[in-house]
Amino acid sequence: MKLVKSAALAAAMAFAAGGASAETVKIAFIDPLSGPFGPSGTAGLHQWEHAVSEVNADGGMNGATLEMVPFDNKVSPKESLVQLQKAIDRGIRFIAQGNGSSVASAIIGAVNKHNKRNPGDEVLFMNYAAVDPAFTNDRCSFWHFRFDSHVDMKMAAATDWISEREDIKNVYVIGQDYSFGKAVAKAAVTQLAEKRPDIEIVGNELHPLGRVKDFTPYIQKIISSDADAVITGNWGADMVLLVKAAMDSGLEAPILTYYGGSLGAATAMGKAAVGQVLQVSEFVENYPTTDAQIARIEDYEKTYPEYDYYYHRAYNAVNFLDMAAEKAGSNDPVDIAFAMEGMTYDGPYGKVTMRAKDHQVLQDLFVSTFSADVERDVEDTGLGWTASDADRIAAGATAQPTTCQMDRPER
Repeated sequence: MKLVKSAALAAAMAFAAGGASAETVKIAFIDPLSGPFGPSGTAGLHQWEHAVSEVNADGGMNGATLEMVPFDNKVSPKESLVQLQKAIDRGIRFIAQGNGSSVASAIIGAVNKHNKRNPGDEVLFMNYAAVDPAFTNDRCSFWHFRFDSHVDMKMAAATDWISEREDIKNVYVIGQDYSFGKAVAKAAVTQLAEKRPDIEIVGNELHPLGRVKDFTPYIQKIISSDADAVITGNWGADMVLLVKAAMDSGLEAPILTYYGGSLGAATAMGKAAVGQVLQVSEFVENYPTTDAQIARIEDYEKTYPEYDYYYHRAYNAVNFLDMAAEKAGSNDPVDIAFAMEGMTYDGPYGKVTMRAKDHQVLQDLFVSTFSADVERDVEDTGLGWTASDADRIAAGATAQPTTCQMDRPER
């Protein structure tokens, strides 16, 4: 009996060393949960909660229950560092964040410093939506894994779509004035010049993040420019208000977005946006998929009836975490990080790979179209997003080279 108790105690201590007990592994969710971008952060939190509930229902991560612990960063890098330290002080060693590349940048730097100074108490950062290309290029980190396709990868899909349409001669680029928005603008200009040098960039504008209440003046400039297409990386409230102004003002040019499916966008766009607004994403609710994925979508939307299924990459992140823990036979962040490198997962929308060199996910992308002909709508509008096989871009076609020279810890 004493031997059994000693073994159980040793197992409990081993889990505790990984920032968890034998019962619980906590994941700190650091994103905006209030303010103008609060709805986007809350939607992301619910998808992570639902994803971990699936793992828990299947026996947990190496037997441990996963738990999401929310921290409101108000989409502020400074506040994010405060919340990160609170999470670390509580013994949490897994961090999830996505809304805002400026926030992700601050977290990457802080995690790198913490892990260097605290060997044996390392923290792992799972990025599900911050897509500045630098994070898996010159700023790559062993402690950072990105589960969303970055700016240049999504732009490759968008510019392929534009380049195939000879009637598009003028393009207007508009985005948020911070690192992500600047990266989108740079990618658009660079890739269009390579694929369609005849296209003119008739506008390249950045606006304050989360501070514009009426985008009508911006839309009027776009209309006056005679743009044949618009590219935007706007997300959250900035996406919703931009497309609302576009529809209200009668803009007729197609709008290629990264986050056209942002919460509230469908309601704001209405039928006027059908066939006009497009989105580059890893998930399309009306694309044919498995029965298990359909059941997952239905269960999520039943559990959170005020939210539509959107952040599919949260499930990819949690699945990779669980698979890596099982492969490593450990819930320790360092062991999981090594196990996750190069890992492949056969998802409901195709194969997903975590590239070992830079910790950038590689996955198929879709250019979906806002449509009135849908089986599953969004926001009870009768409208939603559709894509066919012709709109699917293989992971290899969007994969970008990396300049990452990663420093890895000794094992």
